Amino acid sequence: MAKKNISMYFCQECGNETSKWMGQCPACGAWNSLVEELVDKKTQVKLSKNTELKTSRLSEVDANFDVRITTDIREFDRVLGGGIVPGSMVLVGGDPGIGKSTLLLQTCQRLCIGGTSVLYISGEESLAQIKIRANRLGEFNDNLHLLCETNLDDIKLVIEKEKPTVAIIDSIQTMYNESVSSAPGSVSQVRESTGVLMEIAKGLGITVFIVGHVTKEGTVAGPRVLEHMVDTVLYFEGDRHASYRILRGVKNRFGSTNEIGVFEMRECGLCEVANPSEFMLDGRPQDASGSIVTCSMEGTRPILVEIQSLVSSTAFEIPRRMATGCDYNRVNLIIAVLERLKDQNTKKNCGVFLGKSDVYVNIAGGIKINEPSTDLGIALAIYSSYKDITVDPYTICFGEIGLSGEVRSVSMAEQRILEAKKLGFKNCIVPGSNLKTMSKISGINVVGVSTVKEAVDYISK
Repeated sequence: MAKKNISMYFCQECGNETSKWMGQCPACGAWNSLVEELVDKKTQVKLSKNTELKTSRLSEVDANFDVRITTDIREFDRVLGGGIVPGSMVLVGGDPGIGKSTLLLQTCQRLCIGGTSVLYISGEESLAQIKIRANRLGEFNDNLHLLCETNLDDIKLVIEKEKPTVAIIDSIQTMYNESVSSAPGSVSQVRESTGVLMEIAKGLGITVFIVGHVTKEGTVAGPRVLEHMVDTVLYFEGDRHASYRILRGVKNRFGSTNEIGVFEMRECGLCEVANPSEFMLDGRPQDASGSIVTCSMEGTRPILVEIQSLVSSTAFEIPRRMATGCDYNRVNLIIAVLERLKDQNTKKNCGVFLGKSDVYVNIAGGIKINEPSTDLGIALAIYSSYKDITVDPYTICFGEIGLSGEVRSVSMAEQRILEAKKLGFKNCIVPGSNLKTMSKISGINVVGVSTVKEAVDYISK
């Protein structure tokens, strides 16, 4: 009898299987995430017959990851944790056209110059298209080999034959595994193809980079289990119409996930931005209210960004609140704190009334920051716009705000102040608890505040 295929429904978020469609996944609770796929009814269960398996003592395990392959792209190496770990698997996600293929092709160029053999496998572009983009990036040597193929069995044979040090799959949604009956890009295909590539990476010690497209929600298309299978997950962010790009690590088994890499898209490809703070502050308005600079820590790197706010009278009964680049709920919390400001002497309420005003907050440059240290900058920007007060352009601030209006301490305060000093800032408003514990820094006036009221009084002078 011929084999019969049956329909199964897979969750795109967690990979859970069900025999019928449901509005909500019973495993992870995601809505409208089940998709139908045809699977082979006949399943085979393989039992291991290896009787020579032995356990290992923890003291006998070699966990030396110091031997890394540097790409000579410092921003890329920073996000990876110092370079490429041999035998690891890295997932690079991002919006279409953001520059994922360009970044990886530039990585191939630097690796090949250093004598590393690289195999670039493309399922989306022809050899001629890759050649056109490579000519724009510069010269390549013979250490780079190209392959345009989507059949995973053929790809596996080529990798086992060539044995490159690094293999790049562009993209995982185009790969096709003949043992899976569903179409390329489906949940089953993405999951099984990633499993085969994982076996290649771990079995042969080859570093595999896979490119993954993202959905409209900003997550990698396919099951969430894809991110669990790989060693490192990198997201390439930024507006495709803007010049800068941010490479952010959201998972890294061999390093920190707090680091970011900043690039600028030019005609010759992606160029590293050595000083992101100077890049983000370029084009600041002069003598304008509602603008102040704050400092955020991305891993070990301090980045100065401009916070802009606009407070205007509303034409509706319910005022409008909008936050771009920062947490919307956090902005509402800070607005509530500003409305409840109290005088330290009389203990009377002296807050600003924003119940009939629209409030807009924007992180200039399009960068997204969720660190609580930007709370004080958001509060002062809103207050400055409401009172139409121009903040000294050489003043910077940072600090977390509590519900009682207190300004709480933040980590790495000295590094933030030194970065501000390097860029020419003369005044720095910091939490008072940080000022008590850190050493004195010359060349910049550091002001400690314990409440939001003290901070707004300082900029109102």
